Amino acid sequence: MATMDSLIGLVNKIQRACTVLGDHGGQGMSLWEALPSVAVVGGQSSGKSSVLESVVGRDFLPRGSGIVTRRPLVLQLHQTDKGTTEYAEFLHMPKRKFTDFAAVRKEIQDETDRITGKSKAISNVPIHLSIYSPNVVNLTLIDLPGLTKVAVEGQPESIVEDIENMVRSYVEKPNSIILAISPANQDIATSDAIKLAREVDPSGERTFGVVTKLDLMDKGTNALDVLEGRAYRLQHPWVGIVNRSQADINKNVDMIYARKKEREYFESSPEYGHLAHKMGSEYLAKLLSQHLELVIRQKIPSIIALINKNLDDINAELDRIGRPIAVDSGAQLYTILELCRAFDRVFKEHLDGG
Repeated sequence: MATMDSLIGLVNKIQRACTVLGDHGGQGMSLWEALPSVAVVGGQSSGKSSVLESVVGRDFLPRGSGIVTRRPLVLQLHQTDKGTTEYAEFLHMPKRKFTDFAAVRKEIQDETDRITGKSKAISNVPIHLSIYSPNVVNLTLIDLPGLTKVAVEGQPESIVEDIENMVRSYVEKPNSIILAISPANQDIATSDAIKLAREVDPSGERTFGVVTKLDLMDKGTNALDVLEGRAYRLQHPWVGIVNRSQADINKNVDMIYARKKEREYFESSPEYGHLAHKMGSEYLAKLLSQHLELVIRQKIPSIIALINKNLDDINAELDRIGRPIAVDSGAQLYTILELCRAFDRVFKEHLDGG
């Protein structure tokens, strides 16, 4: 009996194959669109990068002022056995294993610049990063550029709209799970992430709400109305997060230690103590991983139907133009065929196992 983890792993492989073949979301129905994934959405100073780093347990994302994320980052997390060495791999550099996460950050910046140039422009061509670590759960997240209200120096005036359109193209897909990140020191009703989520998912059934910066709220105020679902109701529970302080970041405080401090914050908090078991980045990661597995399981029949349709279309096209003899295009096609067969096999095992 195959585990559910292998389903997330297979969806990851199909996603990578789609990217190699130039099918990566955007407009129109595609195999990518049929694959469930978690799209991470937030305003520019919402704490989005910190949440992702906390979920991974590593500093690896570029930081700075203005728009730092300028291409979608498809982040595939693979849980490995305890005690194994953590490493990262980029799809565009398949032979290199990164064990230094500062080098991962630099490569994300360099690879962004390769496509966008040194300009501040954005591109919808994703960067694929896989991280293998005992400190993660099996999960795929798509980090998107932060929503912004104004163009900064050196950016085209259209950047505000361009970013919103790019983010929207990911979150309006019916199989997209939206991770909407909002800072606690801002009114949740006016949060960029929640405003967009409300438009594309009015019932709230695809949206997970995250509240960051709980420790930075004014004295005497708290976010219980939001966390307990009274301020804005979603079908899923809200999760509160306490990110590292700027001082911690400057001192390079280890992320695993930061997770421990976050747990202690909630457990000892007079306001949030009763919710401590449902707060924090580790809980958020587990919640998302379980939900992604559930959605994949529900969507398998439609994914298989689309794969079979694609195969029929490809075969019909091949019959029309003649079978490929060149090694590379044939190899790509066979890779996809093999992935699809593997997917089919795992699904059948699920059916047999009840």
